[in-house]
Amino acid sequence: MSIAERSKPSRKQHVRTLWISDVHLGTRDCQAERLAAFLKRYQADRVYLVGDIIDGWKLRGGIYWPQAHTNVIRRLLTMSKRGTEVIYVTGNHDEFLRRYSTLILGNIQLVDEAVHTTADGRQLLVIHGDQFDVITRYHRWLAFLGDSAYEFTLTLNRWLNHWRERWGYGYWSLSAYLKHKVKTAVNFISDFEEAIAHECVRRGLDGVVCGHIHHAEIRPVGGVEYMNCGDWVESCSALIEHLDGSIQLYRLAEDQTQAAEVAVIGQAA
Repeated sequence: MSIAERSKPSRKQHVRTLWISDVHLGTRDCQAERLAAFLKRYQADRVYLVGDIIDGWKLRGGIYWPQAHTNVIRRLLTMSKRGTEVIYVTGNHDEFLRRYSTLILGNIQLVDEAVHTTADGRQLLVIHGDQFDVITRYHRWLAFLGDSAYEFTLTLNRWLNHWRERWGYGYWSLSAYLKHKVKTAVNFISDFEEAIAHECVRRGLDGVVCGHIHHAEIRPVGGVEYMNCGDWVESCSALIEHLDGSIQLYRLAEDQTQAAEVAVIGQAA
């Protein structure tokens, strides 16, 4: 099965696991409509919500909750009702839920972390990752300050993509681009990856699935398999485990490009 076939199913595609993180429901930059459309395409045995699904930091300052955000919750509840196991792993923006860890409601479970076994036998730590972020853990005021600067970048990102869409271009993330170009951001991401990989080695696990830094990636780090779901604010990305245990990194921008190429080929044919 090709990547194009996997990422662009004509009907609900049966997959073993979906991982999504950093949705930030309750904020203006949440790509809720795109996420709901993505979830609607798959029949998953299990869905991991890898932290920061609901943004409690923003909701403390005022309620912003459009219908699109409710639709995401509805979609997840519908999947749960139809047999999908939904595991909500808490993050730092939804840390208010950590007092309820180990709560089980039907097919929905709330945890601080989990260990997932893939179809081919690998054991993966599933954790949001803020525990390995020195700024979040020990300099909370700096984390809030950085969050404000980040929000400004996302505002620019939102307007940029508004005009790109009007002119017929696909989604592109300015903030994700800057992460690849700013040296301090690159170093921070590298330190985060190494710290969380070291924890996997210490526990004797094969890899990790995390979120937190909004930087989707699959690559070997420190002798283990490091996988980051990305987010649904900047990159609109997720991880998909297929029935054979292989794990695919989904990116909306790549999916749109493939769809456009298929359309061009179809027209030419």
